[in-house]
Amino acid sequence: METHPGTEVDKQVAADNLDVLSSTQQVIQEALRRLGYDDAVYELLKEPIRVLTVRFPVRMDDGSVRVFTGYRAQHNDAVGPTKGGIRLHPDVNEDEIRALSIWMTVKCGIANLPYGGGKGGVACDPRHMSFSEIERLSRAYVRAVSQIVGPAKDIPAPDVFSNAQNMAWMLDEYSHLREFDSPGFITGKPVILGGSRGRESATARGVAICIEEAAKVRSLRLEGARVVVQGFGNAGSYLAKFMYDRGARVVGISDAYGALYDERGLDIPDLLERRDSFGTVTKLFKDTITNRELLELDCDILVPAAIENQITMENADRIRAGIVVEAANGPTTPAATRVLADRGILVVPDVLANSGGVIVSYFEWVQNNQGYYWTDEEVDTRLSDLMARSFATVYETALRHRVDMRLAAYIVGVRRVAEAARWRGWV
Repeated sequence: METHPGTEVDKQVAADNLDVLSSTQQVIQEALRRLGYDDAVYELLKEPIRVLTVRFPVRMDDGSVRVFTGYRAQHNDAVGPTKGGIRLHPDVNEDEIRALSIWMTVKCGIANLPYGGGKGGVACDPRHMSFSEIERLSRAYVRAVSQIVGPAKDIPAPDVFSNAQNMAWMLDEYSHLREFDSPGFITGKPVILGGSRGRESATARGVAICIEEAAKVRSLRLEGARVVVQGFGNAGSYLAKFMYDRGARVVGISDAYGALYDERGLDIPDLLERRDSFGTVTKLFKDTITNRELLELDCDILVPAAIENQITMENADRIRAGIVVEAANGPTTPAATRVLADRGILVVPDVLANSGGVIVSYFEWVQNNQGYYWTDEEVDTRLSDLMARSFATVYETALRHRVDMRLAAYIVGVRRVAEAARWRGWV
């Protein structure tokens, strides 16, 4: 694409190339401007109030010692303790963790949860580590950040490449450090250790509810609708199964190595049986397409459920879905969002669509504090009600302010923390 300095297209391309933290700050600033808050509120909310960087040694199976770098960001605790996942991924860096902690604040604000946002991570690749090495890393990370986390301070949870087993190890390590059992310190635990029923599939179930609500406002019948899911990890695989069970045609799925497409609909239960623990299944097939080709398939609903920056200015004009629902964090750049909105494509943003995980984490924390545990039906009913209300609030805000749903979600999400800070006398 040829551009000329100073043109609108040039500005969009520049915006598309912003790092994740800068692009998040821009949306925060615009949301606060539309709400009428002054610059002091933006200065407070544009960065986390606290970021801890830690370096810790882990002994590997061969006897060598590797030093890992980890982070824990706490965006704002005006509403209550901070809350957010711990990702174990080779691309983890401080700016990403800062941005993700802001997103968590917005998610909690949209769902009206008594939390601010937090996020943690370790730069590592668990796919190339043994089970015992991952355990030692999980415990070492908790020891390194233990002074700033806790059930009334900051409550971690699973994220990319972390799961209930990691949470169990972290809970056990924290209990040894504090010398008492503290199940409310961390969520996403196994049920036997105080985890909530429905937590493992909560993110995907929340996305499915958003898909149902988006289909309603677009008068789209979900039965028979063509759905494409990019990513076949925890969220993507559960979502594909939910859509399959609802009668939709899941015509495309992908993993890190390629994508599968069948216009008649894929056999999702069979693919789930054959995938490995990291969501890889396409290696078993010869006739595959690329992730790029998958995103541009003609479909009714496209769900990016993999990694960030998948829909950009480079391919936004070739997206052929009527509805895009973001299960991943940051899969669509802000500039691409505007292109999709201008083309009449409804984009349900990540801070709304994938908030089912933090909502059920909140349910788990409540159950831990009460010592009373809910049934699967109670969890699903509460999640469905809260997700549907959140969608309606964001959609109505978008109509009222005449903005896309991403900006509307930030308008809804930042209002709560801004008001809490104002009442505390911080701004």
